[in-house]
Amino acid sequence: MMMALGLFVFSLPTLVYQDLSRRTGWRHGQTPRYLARPANQFLGLGDDLVTMSGSLVPEIAGDVGSLMTLRQMGDAGVSYGLVDGLGNLHGAFVIESLDERGRSFFEDGVPRWTDFTLELRRVDDPFAIMSPAPIAPPEEE
Repeated sequence: MMMALGLFVFSLPTLVYQDLSRRTGWRHGQTPRYLARPANQFLGLGDDLVTMSGSLVPEIAGDVGSLMTLRQMGDAGVSYGLVDGLGNLHGAFVIESLDERGRSFFEDGVPRWTDFTLELRRVDDPFAIMSPAPIAPPEEE
């Protein structure tokens, strides 16, 4: 497993990303001052954006239905827990956009190769659909 968004797992059988970027911001307010730099005040957390891009090549790796599943998840409009391959929970994210570009088509119009870009935005949602937590090993007595 590379990463999981809710119960959707990014892996060779489903969908693999080649590029992953994350941009986190913090908000600062400014008040102008005479003959001095503006006064700054920390206002809190800002945007937390994750972008994944890669290619779906069903003959090698990935499932054509994976992009449809991600679209359905986006249509639902709910947030999902984002968990990396090490089990670290990065928070609740919504799907903001999914871009696809197919090329090298079969006779029936299905692309042999589909490039995709998935954009996620972190939200404060205590009711996000989270992946199950790993079970801790029993403590030794």
